[in-house]
Amino acid sequence: MPAIERSDLQQAIEADLQAVVRQADGPGLAELHSMLRYHLGWEGEGAGPRATGKRVRPLLVLLACDAAGGDWQAALPAASGVELLHNFSLIHDDIQDNSATRRGRPTLWARWGEAQAINAGDALFALAHLALQRLDAEAYAQAAQLLPQTSLQLTQGQYMDLAYETRTDLQLKDYWPMVRGKTAVLMGACARLGALVAGAGDSALTAYSQFGIQLGLAFQAHDDILGAWGDEAETGKSAHSDLLSGKKSLPVLYGLEHSADFKQRWDAGVSNEAQASELAAVLQDAGARDYAESQVQRLTSEALEALAQTGVGEEASTELRALAQELVGRSW
Repeated sequence: MPAIERSDLQQAIEADLQAVVRQADGPGLAELHSMLRYHLGWEGEGAGPRATGKRVRPLLVLLACDAAGGDWQAALPAASGVELLHNFSLIHDDIQDNSATRRGRPTLWARWGEAQAINAGDALFALAHLALQRLDAEAYAQAAQLLPQTSLQLTQGQYMDLAYETRTDLQLKDYWPMVRGKTAVLMGACARLGALVAGAGDSALTAYSQFGIQLGLAFQAHDDILGAWGDEAETGKSAHSDLLSGKKSLPVLYGLEHSADFKQRWDAGVSNEAQASELAAVLQDAGARDYAESQVQRLTSEALEALAQTGVGEEASTELRALAQELVGRSW
């Protein structure tokens, strides 16, 4: 059997997503369709690979299906479903976080206003569920339960994230339930959906879910590292975006618990890039970056251990393991 080509998967994902999104078009709806296409990176100034993003979640669906012995093309409806659900959440998150830029371009609300952006996000939510209807009956019955459950967990994680903004009593242990809901459960659903389409048994499905969840936690922890010490040219955001926005990320929570100097500076507020740069240096000296990187390594190891419990051999899961390593070593 020929090795799976990542480029083939990415082309198929884009074609399937575009077909699903066309359902939002119709008489008098050209602008709505254009808004969705803009957000997904297909049109407007700066359109292209950087604007579309890496399509991590649909790739995870297809690679899990392939690893579990299925036909990845049969999993395309699930891949589109999770990517559209993810992008629904991004549109709403950008509004809630007052983020005017994503991937180097103005966000949807910054261009069309909050009301239309909320409506566009709702359209993607509906399209995500419609996409699943093309799965075979058995897979659809389970996927149609999993996606709403995951959606609820996403909103619970976002609730915690927003609530944390005004809390002053947070500890490191509070971080993990929040990012589990905000990021990890969707990654777990992606891996489970791919294996589900392939016809994997219950124990394997559980292992795939755990693989995705642990990978999602590692992915978010690494994202928090980039949010404090990232390269603006790679991330499309300020090098210290999380520090400027006041986000209580993993490194920040570590710093608040372990560095009186950092806590004093943090409590005083960060108003410009120079202050954020100084704060990032204090945070690094306090050991926050080393701690966060150790958590990424631990969670990645746990993810790969869960993948080994699926029962598939190393050759079958080569691309899935490669994706996992790529996600926790990225600079974007």
